[in-house]
Amino acid sequence: MAKPVQIEVWNPNGKYRVVSTKPMPGTRWINLLIQQDCRVEICTQNKTILSVEDIIALIGDKCDGVIGQLTEDWGDALFSALSKAGGKAFSNMAVGYNNVDVNAANRYGVAVGNTPGVLTETTAELAATLSVAAARRIVEADAFMRGGLYEGWLPHLFVGNLLKRQTVGVIGAGRIGSAYARMMVEGFKMNLIYYDLYQATRLEKFVTAYGQFLKANGEQPVTWKRASSMDEVLREADVISLHPVLDKTTYHLVNKERLAVMKKEAILVNCSRGPVIDEVALVEHLKANPMFRVGLDVFEDEPYMKPGLADMKNAIVVPHIASASKWTREGMATLAALNVLGKIKGYPIWSNPNSVEAFLDENSPPPAACPSIVNAKAIGLPVSKL
Repeated sequence: MAKPVQIEVWNPNGKYRVVSTKPMPGTRWINLLIQQDCRVEICTQNKTILSVEDIIALIGDKCDGVIGQLTEDWGDALFSALSKAGGKAFSNMAVGYNNVDVNAANRYGVAVGNTPGVLTETTAELAATLSVAAARRIVEADAFMRGGLYEGWLPHLFVGNLLKRQTVGVIGAGRIGSAYARMMVEGFKMNLIYYDLYQATRLEKFVTAYGQFLKANGEQPVTWKRASSMDEVLREADVISLHPVLDKTTYHLVNKERLAVMKKEAILVNCSRGPVIDEVALVEHLKANPMFRVGLDVFEDEPYMKPGLADMKNAIVVPHIASASKWTREGMATLAALNVLGKIKGYPIWSNPNSVEAFLDENSPPPAACPSIVNAKAIGLPVSKL
C-alpha cells in the first residue's frame, strides 16, 4: 500500500483528526480548525495527484474528516475507508464534484461538501481575459516578440478582432455565465445573446438598464436576446463562452457539427468543464479555420490535451486556473474546512450556499453552519435558521 512521504501536523493534541490531501492557500482554514480542537494533518507528498491507495493510507484508522481535491477519485473505496475510520465528512476544495460518487457517500452516511459562491467573479474574469487575449492574439504576439522576430510595425501584423459592438454569446447563464456577460456587455458595449433552460431575468434587466444609460448619453444602446436553442447562439455570436454544468446532456455539447455552424472568425471560450467540447473535433476545426480562435482553461482528459491542440497557434491554453486568485483560493480552502468542521460539530447546513460572505469575513467568527453540503437532504441534515 502506498504511503505518503511527508505529513505536516498542526495542533498534534487536537481531539478531532482532519486530513487535507494537499497543502491549501492561506492559513485561516488551519486556524479555524485548530480553534475548534482539531488536529490538522496536511499531506505534503511530492505527487500531483494522489491515488486511492495513497488517500486510504492517509485516512488511517481514525479520521473525522477529509478535505480533498477534484483530481481525486472519491468513490466506494474511499468512503468505505473514511467511514471505517469514524469519518463523517468529506469536502472538495472546488465547486464541482464530478470526481465524487455521491451515492456511495450516501450509503456510508458521509457528508459531501463543495465551495460555490466564492468562484463566480474570479472565473468570469478569466473567461473575459481569454476572450480578449484570443480576440487580440496576445499569446501569439507575445511568442513572436520573445522569439526576436519583431523587425518593425507592419499593417497586417497580428490583426485581431474588435469586440466593441460585436455579439457575445453565453451558453449557461447561471452565476458565472451572467457575471461574464455583464463584464463583456459593460466593458466592451457588446450585444448579448444567451441560451439557458431558465430565463436570466436579472441579467436581462442589467443589459436593458445599461442600454438605456448609453442611449441617454447619446450612444447606441446594447441589446439582449434569449435564444431558443444553443445553435442559435453559435450561429449569431462573435464570441461564445461556455458555462453549462457537465452531465450526460452536455457531454460533447460542442462537436464537429456545432463547430461548423459558428462564424469562421468566432472565438470560443471554455472555463466550465473540459468534456463539454469534443477536443478531437476542435483540433480539426482549428486546423481548417486559422482565424477561428479558442481560449481553454479546462480539457477533456486533464491533465492531458488531445494530440495537436498544443501546436495550434489559434488556441490559448491555460492549466485550469479559473479560480486562481488569492482571495478565491483562500476562500475555497476556508469553505472546504468549514464544511468538514461543521459536520464534525453537528452544525446545520447554511441555507444559501452561494451567499458565503459571512464565512469569509476575517474580522468575525464564521456562522455555526456548514457552508455547502451537496447531499444534505439525502443524509437528513437540517438547514440552519441563521
